Amino acid sequence: MYGSVRKMIRLWIAALQFSELFVSTMVHLLYGFYIFSSAVAGDLSLALNELLCKPNTDTKELVPSGTSANGALPPIVLVHGIFGFGKGRLGGLSYFAGAEKKDERVLVPDLGSLTSVYDRARELFYYLKGGRVDYGEEHSKACGHSQFGRLYEQGHYPEWDEDHPIHFVGHSAGAQVVRVLQQMLADKAFKGYENTNENWVLSITSLSGAFNGTTRTYLDGMQPEDGKTLKPICLLQLCRIGVIIYDWLDISWLKEYYNFGFDHYNITWKKVGVWGLIDCLLGNSGPFASGDWILPDLTIQGSIRLNSHLQSFPNTYYFSYATKRTRKIWGVTLPSSIFGIHPLLFIRVLQMSQWRHPPDVSPPYKGYRDEDWQENDGALNTISMTRPLLPVEHPGRFVKDDSECHPLQPGIWYYKIVEADHIFFIVNRERAGVQFDLIYDSIFERCRKHVFRKTPPTLPNQMHH
Repeated sequence: MYGSVRKMIRLWIAALQFSELFVSTMVHLLYGFYIFSSAVAGDLSLALNELLCKPNTDTKELVPSGTSANGALPPIVLVHGIFGFGKGRLGGLSYFAGAEKKDERVLVPDLGSLTSVYDRARELFYYLKGGRVDYGEEHSKACGHSQFGRLYEQGHYPEWDEDHPIHFVGHSAGAQVVRVLQQMLADKAFKGYENTNENWVLSITSLSGAFNGTTRTYLDGMQPEDGKTLKPICLLQLCRIGVIIYDWLDISWLKEYYNFGFDHYNITWKKVGVWGLIDCLLGNSGPFASGDWILPDLTIQGSIRLNSHLQSFPNTYYFSYATKRTRKIWGVTLPSSIFGIHPLLFIRVLQMSQWRHPPDVSPPYKGYRDEDWQENDGALNTISMTRPLLPVEHPGRFVKDDSECHPLQPGIWYYKIVEADHIFFIVNRERAGVQFDLIYDSIFERCRKHVFRKTPPTLPNQMHH
């Protein structure tokens, strides 16, 4: 009798897990289809307008790609997160919901949407400076992909150096990409560029930045034991299979429209054939086998591994917006509303607010507490977005209003908590409303009016070294 009851309970749990997987898969597929179809519809509408109306040949971009129309104005570079895209992908659709139009000198690079933080940092450097992306010989051999990637015949800011630094604004994983890039600059990690240093970065603004990992990775299928491997049946396994097939089919017009960024792995039918596809699907080769993709970097363990090599630098200005869509009711963390959370994220907000680390698995770090990780925005935990905390807490200051941090002090992470979900800053501007414009206006104003170096940092650097 007791054995049959236990069997029934296991069956119920399995049925619930499969139901949740089915619902999550359908929600993500439908949202992906919505974004894709919106981009196609926008492009068709634009093409129709061009056919019906005589194009205005006098219109020009304020700042053409690859030039610096105003030498005194450092560019603001918007760096997308996971599943994101830059200018030129998905037709005329804007990942940052048109925020890039708020300033006359904004760049929106297109980086791998699922590639590792390391690979994306390398891509971002060559996007700006120009040349062929070099992933590094040692890293490429270890991960089993080509050392060289996309060629940028003309860099989008070739004059970039210590005297011509850049403002970076990163959303989600994009914020961590910028931090890794800054560390690479400090470490002089780019062959042929021996003069790089951390002062090439003037400021970093994080929008829902993935600094310390997220418990969502475990809900989606990463194993909490190691933060590297996938559970046999999970949402990320379905994602993995879909991405491998997408890349293997190598439909050129489709990949021009949207690319996951794994071209340097060469997993196309022309190069690896059917057996290569089977090998990838079985997990014997490719980015998912080597762990050189974004999800291992977003686990708590993966973030600790990354952060152990990353510094906050004394001449760079740091600001972060952490988002939250939960609140405590009688001591229990729950979603703060039903209609204020995007349908794509609602289930995950609820699950993350109730997250419990498996009791039979060692915690990801000493002093870990479940309650610290329950406030979230549906993709990341609010504690993770404030500033780098693990394995070492970086200097930080909580602010309620942006004006509280003027004048800004470099080397300190000013952080603010915003009542919003994870895609508040991107794609869905209509739903975000006035607050979207107010925050982006504040970011661009801070970059233009409050963040600058009054004196060249050469002397203090020499003193420091």
